[in-house]
Amino acid sequence: MASANANPAMTSARDRLRSDFLERSGWGAAIARPMAGDASTRRYERLERGRERAVLMNAPPAAEGAPCSPQASDTERQRLGYNAMARLAGPNLNAFTAVASALRDAGLSAPDIFAADAEHGFAIIEDLGDDLYAKAIPAGAPEIELYQSAIDALVTLRARAPTPPASEQYTMLAYDRLAMEAEVSLLIDWYWAFRKGDKPTDNQRTDYIGGWREALESLPPPSLVILRDYHAENLLWLPDRKATDRVGVIDFQDGLVGNPAYDLVSLLEDARRDVSPELSAAMIARYSERAKAFNDFDEASFRRDYAILGAQRNAKILGIFARLVMRDGKTRYQQFFSRVEAHFRGDLAHPELKPVAAFMRANFKGLF
Repeated sequence: MASANANPAMTSARDRLRSDFLERSGWGAAIARPMAGDASTRRYERLERGRERAVLMNAPPAAEGAPCSPQASDTERQRLGYNAMARLAGPNLNAFTAVASALRDAGLSAPDIFAADAEHGFAIIEDLGDDLYAKAIPAGAPEIELYQSAIDALVTLRARAPTPPASEQYTMLAYDRLAMEAEVSLLIDWYWAFRKGDKPTDNQRTDYIGGWREALESLPPPSLVILRDYHAENLLWLPDRKATDRVGVIDFQDGLVGNPAYDLVSLLEDARRDVSPELSAAMIARYSERAKAFNDFDEASFRRDYAILGAQRNAKILGIFARLVMRDGKTRYQQFFSRVEAHFRGDLAHPELKPVAAFMRANFKGLF
């Protein structure tokens, strides 16, 4: 449904483009029902054509900031803004379709693409159902089995190491230091004001970023395709399938070439649901045991990377949630702060994060 502030002419034009796309794709007569969207500007509708089911993705190309060109320098990325610095896909629908293809080729259950119009931001994709992990587990699905399958899917992704997509329409980029620094800066930009009610000084900002640089420099270069948002609200349980095919994956268009520990962190240090320490430890052990088959796997280095990337991700999430509360008035996100802060505290205990931990303890007394 369009918002009260939407331009009626623009809404009508978008509706016409939608109808034309459905007609061209053979789904013009389908029954369409709205589905819950994600946190982006995309909207979804379930399409029913007799016994056939599909999902319409509606992703307006002008609704988000500019993505990062593969040729953009750090200075150009900073000028373009956060999307380019953090290397988010932005309005490029080709990112979704290309990453979906790469993941399917690697053996993961990403949705098939039945039709796409990247110029106008529409796609008809496979309907993987509604059984998100976040819903299926409370409804009685076996939590341990679901998480084991999710771990095994990550091992499969690492083992098959799909080639990062690269074409004129979309090139998967690396999760580089500028992207990580742009994300952790959200904490000093928004979470600081949320918790302290004022703004940091220039010296405090410099000290904060300086502490992160020491930690981030100890990470190995990005090497493998990662999904970047691999957690219970982006995983679907498909029990009628076999092995790792039972794990449906969505919302991966912001995937990058990164560190495989990042997706494990996303899964086990979930901002929106509790994963018990026992389950988390068992899943880290499961991943480590299976990853020993890879020549480049070193468990001590992996656990170091897990802590650094966990801290980096949780700093980003604290900043994003603070922004949602303060700027956008979405107060429901306040319920997640204590969980994410606890994750962050745990990660900061690693020796590689000592400078960041010292900064947080000095400036957020009692929290870190």
